[in-house]
Amino acid sequence: MLFPGDHAYGCLSLLPPLCAISLAIATRRVVLSLLAGVFVGALVLAGGNPIIAVPAMCEEHLWKSLSDPDHLRVFVFTLTMGAMVGVMQRGGGMEDAVNRLLPLARGRRSGQLTVWLLGLIIFFDDYANSLLLGHTMRPLTDRLKISREKLAYLVDSTAAPVSGLAIVSTWVATEIGLIQAGFDSLPGSVAEVDGFAIFLATIPYRFYVVLALLFVPMVAILGRDFGSMRIAEEAAAKSGTQPEFAGKASASAGGSWHDACWPVVVMVGVTVGLIMQTGRPAAGDPPQDLLTTFGSGDTYLALVYGSLAGLLTAIGLSWGRGVLSLCDVRESAFDGASHVVGALTILWIAWALSELTKANHLGTGEYLGGLLTNALDVRLLPTAVFVLASLIAFATGTSWGTMGILMPLVIAVTFRMLSDTGVPVTPEHTIMVAAIGSVLAGAIFGDHCSPISDTTVLSSQSSGCDHIAHVRTQMPYAMVVGAVSILLGTLPIGFGLSVWVFLPACLVALVVFLLVVGRRVGQ
Repeated sequence: MLFPGDHAYGCLSLLPPLCAISLAIATRRVVLSLLAGVFVGALVLAGGNPIIAVPAMCEEHLWKSLSDPDHLRVFVFTLTMGAMVGVMQRGGGMEDAVNRLLPLARGRRSGQLTVWLLGLIIFFDDYANSLLLGHTMRPLTDRLKISREKLAYLVDSTAAPVSGLAIVSTWVATEIGLIQAGFDSLPGSVAEVDGFAIFLATIPYRFYVVLALLFVPMVAILGRDFGSMRIAEEAAAKSGTQPEFAGKASASAGGSWHDACWPVVVMVGVTVGLIMQTGRPAAGDPPQDLLTTFGSGDTYLALVYGSLAGLLTAIGLSWGRGVLSLCDVRESAFDGASHVVGALTILWIAWALSELTKANHLGTGEYLGGLLTNALDVRLLPTAVFVLASLIAFATGTSWGTMGILMPLVIAVTFRMLSDTGVPVTPEHTIMVAAIGSVLAGAIFGDHCSPISDTTVLSSQSSGCDHIAHVRTQMPYAMVVGAVSILLGTLPIGFGLSVWVFLPACLVALVVFLLVVGRRVGQ
């Protein structure tokens, strides 16, 4: 075991992430907090000399992180994806696709399920999901006497979870990139892993994300609500249609659902095809199996050209049919891309901070692992990580910033703690996968509860709901799902029980809770 006293930098190795986390909580300015963390790390490496630390921070860490080929591919993919979403939304294709599904909603139950279903369809971007569904579904939910608070909950609790789980979205490259960065910091052959394969493996272990996504249709089908949400629903049922929210429509009136459907189809098709094509050599001849081929593919390359194909398809359809002019196309693409610049900035600096914590620099994971080995049972690690990620996301209002701060550190600490138990450590180890899943799930849980979260604000604004009312009514639902995720999710998984037994158990527990605690409107 590596004792803290044997470490080259000792407790100083903890300063960069602690500085980033504490400043993010205190100031709620994630970018500046991450920059401060990088500077502190460079200062420690420079022996406390700021004259050496400043140029080292810029050249050896920030510039190196920005110029990395894989990182550049992530930037290109995310910007291109944002531009594609902007063109589809401005062209009116997404709105037309939503409007064609509105006849499915004829009652309160079917109305809520329709919002949820449309949220699943718009899987590729949480911002587009929140903005589009809120604006387009308000007239329908008003007519069905569904409260604005319920609409905001339906939108908010679908947007981030489905984007975080989808294998083609504005989230996926960031999640894979952070996972890969964490494993790249590990010693030896363990670092030679495919971040995409680990990303897929974590899906069933992201208890809160999966359960939050399924709790929405549970509430709709059972027709039961509780807490302040039930009060809001009863008020809407009595008062009828609420005053229409004053929003400005930005979509073109001549759009067709084809303009939104085909770009996504092309993007997914090209991405999957390139992943399979680039994965065949690594999988052998003939290929061993489909999953091996898919997991061995060049995900970054596939995402870049897939998103580019989708953007060109969206432009071709909107401009070719005369729905948008070239000027409109340029403006909408720029607006869409600009929405993800903030997230990419967070990701860039988080990568630089991650590099600083590696064993060849500060060795933060090794030191922290040495401390936690005696302080925390490794079986409790998935739960502890979930709680920590939730608190940081709640305090900062950003799931992306939380993932950027925690992911590489959690992977390094988990590897260290598992190594000290004497068992062979592989990337597919249950504790490792569960800990990574807990970062991704906890970030979204805290984001759902946070009143300063961007998606929480967007959901309330687009739904025409008072923001504090949305936070007050959604938080009890998120807390129930979060508690079940811990009690029947991260805790038993940490003690070696099967995820395929306890994931269904979580669903049963949520159904029982709604039947016992929830009440129908008017009861």
